[in-house]
Amino acid sequence: MGDQVVIQNDGNTAVSVRNLTRHFGDFIAVDGIDLAVGKGEIFGFLGPNGAGKSTTIRMLCGLLLPSGGKGEVGGFDIITQSEEIKSAIGYMSQRFSLYDDLTVGENIDFFSGLYGVHGERRHERKQWVLAMAGLADRRKALTRTLPAGFKQRLALGCAILHEPSILFLDEPTAGVDPVSRRDFWDLIHALAQRGVTVFVTTHYLDEADYCDRLALIYRGRIIAEGTPKQLRGSPLAKQVIEVEVAALVDAIDLLASHGVDAVIFGSRIHATVEDAEAAIPAVRAMLAGAGIAVTRIERIIPSLEDVFVTMIKQS
Repeated sequence: MGDQVVIQNDGNTAVSVRNLTRHFGDFIAVDGIDLAVGKGEIFGFLGPNGAGKSTTIRMLCGLLLPSGGKGEVGGFDIITQSEEIKSAIGYMSQRFSLYDDLTVGENIDFFSGLYGVHGERRHERKQWVLAMAGLADRRKALTRTLPAGFKQRLALGCAILHEPSILFLDEPTAGVDPVSRRDFWDLIHALAQRGVTVFVTTHYLDEADYCDRLALIYRGRIIAEGTPKQLRGSPLAKQVIEVEVAALVDAIDLLASHGVDAVIFGSRIHATVEDAEAAIPAVRAMLAGAGIAVTRIERIIPSLEDVFVTMIKQS
């Protein structure tokens, strides 16, 4: 089947795959996905842990051969030209790919050599990375002593020393504080404005709005694709009501026992319903009848997490 797949590239596409599949024995990690990412686009690949995100990105980066399907990255075939892909892209994993026992400057020098950045260009790019990462005064510090946010920015700088046109980021904000995450996304947007294509995996659904377009993957399959606005308006997304109660666990158990599709979001409950106007008084009465006081209940605009939970259940 894979030999019959034809990749169409109109010159504006940076990443394109058809029927991409990866098996590990009897386990299907990636199950026949199709993707096309435009040049200069920030493309978000979202899904829970174990959904197939990292396996997909490793195939796209030439680090893992597919079991089936075809694809191109930067015009190179992911099966026959993996070495060319590795030289043409930037790649940053959630482990940051840095050497903790090297200093900041030594890490930059190492990756410069790895990517073939030499001479005056090496000096210029090193100064750029140090400035971008805010580490100009800490170039002699051991990398393991850096706070997570600084290590993250240093890892990004090392991944783009050779100024690749396509950047793959695999869970780049995992374990980083919210302020550093926001600052990191500012850097990503600055790169995209310069024409860099960014393919980023994350399980933080609140980061979806930083992306131009998204694909939601679950159990190896893409279950939805579009802009954040399009996904929020998906017909698969029912109406959502938000409920504030003191007894969260008791309330969620009661709703479930009555067939109400509800999940806990922080200190609140989100219930997915067909008709919010009719459901609000019914839910309030149900909870009150069990002695559970409701402090607030109202219809809300579904978050992407609401949409994703609904799509997962329906898939």
